[in-house]
Amino acid sequence: MSRVCQLTGTRANNGMAVSHSHIRTKKLQQANLQKRRLWWAEGNKWVNIRITTRALKTIGKKGLGPYAKSLGIDLNKV
Repeated sequence: MSRVCQLTGTRANNGMAVSHSHIRTKKLQQANLQKRRLWWAEGNKWVNIRITTRALKTIGKKGLGPYAKSLGIDLNKV
């Protein structure tokens, strides 16, 4: 299973790790994914979803239904 947020589509970021001697090596900055069981009020059911912590914070402010609707995500298929 790939490390992708099911709501926002956030993926890993390519970057460089720079040492004290300025030697650069490639590294991946992975998304902070959490597996959560969230209540979806409009659908009147629980939804199991892999989601980033940033999206969880936004869901706390807006709510799951309105946030998914603003992203164009159908929660029935998730």
